[in-house]
Amino acid sequence: MLNVNIICVGRLKESYLRGAVEEYTKRMKPLCRLSVIELQEERVGENPSAAELQRTVEAESARIMQKLGKSDYVVAMCVEGRNISSEELSAKIESIQQQAGTVDFIIGGSWGLSDALKARADFRLSMGKMTFPHQLFRVMLLEQIYRAFQISRGTKYHK
Repeated sequence: MLNVNIICVGRLKESYLRGAVEEYTKRMKPLCRLSVIELQEERVGENPSAAELQRTVEAESARIMQKLGKSDYVVAMCVEGRNISSEELSAKIESIQQQAGTVDFIIGGSWGLSDALKARADFRLSMGKMTFPHQLFRVMLLEQIYRAFQISRGTKYHK
C-alpha cells in the first residue's frame, strides 16, 4: 500500500476545512496510508522586503526538506508545474506505486517553495494559473488524490 504524505506549511484554522480534511482522510484509509504533516509557518512583517521573503521561503523549505525520505517520490505543488487532468494524476500515482513506497506532495507557504526544493522534486504539479486560498488548496489536493484512486479502481465517483 502506498504511503501518501501531504507536507504543508501552516495549520488549518477554519473548522469546515479541518472537517473536509478529516473526511478525505477517512475515505482514503482503504486506499493508502495517508499522513498530513503540518509545519510551522514563518512570520513576516506587514510590508516584508524581498530579502525577508526569500529568508521566509528558504526557512520553510528547509523544514520541508527535513521531512523528505531519500527514496520518496516528491511532488512539488507550484504554479510553474505541469497542469494535468485527473486521469493523468491517477496514472501518475499508479506509476509512482510501481517505483516508490512513498509519495510526498509538498504545499509550501504563502510565498512558495525554494528553488532547491523544486529541484529536489521528481515532479512539479500545478492545479492551474488561478490563485486559491492557501488553506483551501490542501482540501482540493486531497480531493484530487482521492479522485485519482477512485479512477484507478474504476468506481463511479469520477464521471
